Amino acid sequence: MSDYNRTFNGDAKIKLQQLFNEGMAVMQEIEDLNEGLNDTVKAIAEELEIKPGTLKKALKIAHKAKLGETNRDHDELNTILETVGKTL
Repeated sequence: MSDYNRTFNGDAKIKLQQLFNEGMAVMQEIEDLNEGLNDTVKAIAEELEIKPGTLKKALKIAHKAKLGETNRDHDELNTILETVGKTL
């Protein structure tokens, strides 16, 4: 059993209720938008014969503007694989 005994009333209760009402609505909107994006990615990937995961990864990289960092990571991976003789 918990010894926690805090109560929220007045302004605090109103702020918490508003946060939860608005926050839950925003989270639902995000979920709906992600589902729509996934459907779109899947349809375009199928049409262009690209793996949906590859297209989604490219979107994330573009969104975060991390292409340079991603390329450096791939360069490092390629160097390691070449070093151990595990390239195609």
